[in-house]
Amino acid sequence: MALLSLLGLFSCKSYKDLSVEAFQSKLASDGNIQLLDVRTPQEFVEGHIPGAINIDWLAEGFTEAAQEALDPERPVLIYCRRGRRSAEAAHVLDSLSYTVFNLKDGFNQWKNAGVPVTTYDVERFCAPDGSPVEIYLIKHASLAISYKGLSIQVDPVVSLGSKTTDYADEFPEADYVLVTHEHGDHFDKEALGILGGEVITNENCTKLMSKAKMKQPVKTLANGDSVKLTEGISVEAVPAYNYTEGRLQFHPKGRDNGYILNLGGFRIYIAGDTEDIPEMAAIKDIDVAFLPCNLPYTMTVDQCVNAVKMIKPKVFIPYHFSATDISGMPEALPGVDVRLRKMQ
Repeated sequence: MALLSLLGLFSCKSYKDLSVEAFQSKLASDGNIQLLDVRTPQEFVEGHIPGAINIDWLAEGFTEAAQEALDPERPVLIYCRRGRRSAEAAHVLDSLSYTVFNLKDGFNQWKNAGVPVTTYDVERFCAPDGSPVEIYLIKHASLAISYKGLSIQVDPVVSLGSKTTDYADEFPEADYVLVTHEHGDHFDKEALGILGGEVITNENCTKLMSKAKMKQPVKTLANGDSVKLTEGISVEAVPAYNYTEGRLQFHPKGRDNGYILNLGGFRIYIAGDTEDIPEMAAIKDIDVAFLPCNLPYTMTVDQCVNAVKMIKPKVFIPYHFSATDISGMPEALPGVDVRLRKMQ
């Protein structure tokens, strides 16, 4: 009876199996795709396809978790280790009226084909023209952004505490690198030398790079300046500073930059090290905001919540928070998509 049921399950499937090449092509061309890894959490952290979310097929409540996480109006690309679990999950999602594409032979075949994998959390978004925007959450204030074949790094640092990033092996050479200011957890000459690319930064970092005789091209921006990087892609430098007595020496007004990165109309606000300064009220139409939250250098939790209320981003990801307890932020910001990630 069990065998007959299983045969019946797959005889009426309407989801599609895709080869690695077709799966990769669909993922790269459609920013509206949802990518689902149905392996166990342990398998996921050991390596996954960039941009995937993880819902364990073997865990209790898979269907409910999938319905909560996935938009039924958007296609789902699904995979597991060898294709068996994902086929079962694909059938369930198909029965719920999702449009599903299953990776034939699974993650093992993907790796064998030499297609990129990652161990980092990757947030995947859709630009207005449908192109995917992938943001790799590396650590602390370090991000990597992929858009239309371009590699953009933000405040890359090789070693910070117990965390080390192998930029040479884990990421392609950068086309552009945004550096907010000269503190060691944001400005790292070793990382810049490995990544290459044009550096967009403030005056102090430009001077430090010149003193170190670094050969990379540099574009120096002051607060309020902007630069077009290439067609449809621009960066605006915005203020980032402390205003609270006793903290003014950490980030004086006018020295450091935050950035608004515009990718074909998809706007990312990277705040740098700052408090909830009044200039944030003028920052509008932000799709994703990265805001710091750690004392004594940046914001308290209350200040960070206030900053989000001023900016009103569609998605808010706290970063640079060290040991600060940010667990209450989602409750404090109803109506905001708050995503708590490992960005200490």
